[in-house]
Amino acid sequence: MTVINQIIQLLLALSILVVIHELGHFMFARIFKTRVEKFYLFFNPWFSLFRFKRGETEYGVGWVPLGGYVKISGMIDESMDTNQMKSEPKPYEFRSKPSWQRLLIMVGGALFNFLFAILIFIAVLYRWGDSYLPTENVRYGIVTDSLGHEMGLRDGDRILSVDNQYVDNFHAIMQDIILNARSSIQVERDGEIIDIDISREYLPLMLRGKGHFDARVPFSPFIIRGFASGESPAKAAGVEPGDQIIMVNDEKFDYYDQFQRYLRERRGEKVDVTVLREVDTLTRTVMLTDEGMMGISFIPSDNLELKNISYGLLESVPAGISRGWKLTGDYLKQFRVIFSRGSRGHESLGGFITIGSLFPGSWNWHAFWTMTAFISIILAIMNLLPIPALDGGHVMFLVYEVVTGRKPGDRFMEYAQLAGMIILFSLLIYANLNDIIKLFSS
Repeated sequence: MTVINQIIQLLLALSILVVIHELGHFMFARIFKTRVEKFYLFFNPWFSLFRFKRGETEYGVGWVPLGGYVKISGMIDESMDTNQMKSEPKPYEFRSKPSWQRLLIMVGGALFNFLFAILIFIAVLYRWGDSYLPTENVRYGIVTDSLGHEMGLRDGDRILSVDNQYVDNFHAIMQDIILNARSSIQVERDGEIIDIDISREYLPLMLRGKGHFDARVPFSPFIIRGFASGESPAKAAGVEPGDQIIMVNDEKFDYYDQFQRYLRERRGEKVDVTVLREVDTLTRTVMLTDEGMMGISFIPSDNLELKNISYGLLESVPAGISRGWKLTGDYLKQFRVIFSRGSRGHESLGGFITIGSLFPGSWNWHAFWTMTAFISIILAIMNLLPIPALDGGHVMFLVYEVVTGRKPGDRFMEYAQLAGMIILFSLLIYANLNDIIKLFSS
């Protein structure tokens, strides 16, 4: 059910954003009296699922859920309809319009995506406010993986600053390190302040999710909420929801990561789990899975205080604009990181599985709209890349026309469009192959 929920959310978000994007092209085309022949959600080779015509435009839904399009008269686009280009230009055609009007028509899609993201952020902040974990409230320190230990971090370290700059949002620290090429982390360990150098050789691994850290949380009280779907060793052993785990093999734990590590070291083995059930102390023998799991879900101890911010309507507007602008800047920085020498950032590229996994497994409107806004910014930026077949490719040729006063020939534009489509399909295949490889190697 988790995967189905993620698929539904992804398809709904992409459908909304495609309509918004194409509406941007459509509106600017109508403003400049340029004929729009088709307005489609999804692509419709050979047939459409639904269509109707109003005025000069055919509206419809295709059957290939890979985007959508508007077909503008007198323009070479992904439809590769070159027959109309052989006739004399008509006043209502795209090619007959001044270059500045054509430029606005082409950037209209990305502009609408960006503005739509801003509107979502304003609405989300007004409706739900903002909540985050301040770094100063991570009072039990961090827990990290083997790469984090290799870098010099230790479980229990309290992060004070990055490059001697305090980062208020704890969960933004790792992103700040990667995107802004930070060189050091200052931590408090056993009452001593330690400066840890961050070598750039770790960047490729950090991009793939290694070397990350999270807030350390106490183990107790560890109350079982339910069991994993399918086989659950704990349930088979007689453990019940509401039981509180006290010990494993007579071992007590101060922190949850210690408990996890203890089970991983005994994967595939039997362990004696001591639980408190109401007033009774019971022991159950549980056969751990090959991954060192009991097959349980638990109620986490609420020991870390979040900071909650509420916004009035007027306050949410500048806050929403600020958030959209910051996310745009952060995403642009990712390009620098991905394409920097030695980063091997291409290995972190993902396709539909990666995007879908960003949505929660259960329906949550707050998370859905937040992720939709983020994807809207991604679509705006990606569509402005200077690749033929994308809006950015058309913008690139229009800028060339404005600067030189010469318009690229129709035959050149046909070949450029075809080359761009080959590049895009290659990137699409590569990104989704990356997803598949990660899925089977995890």
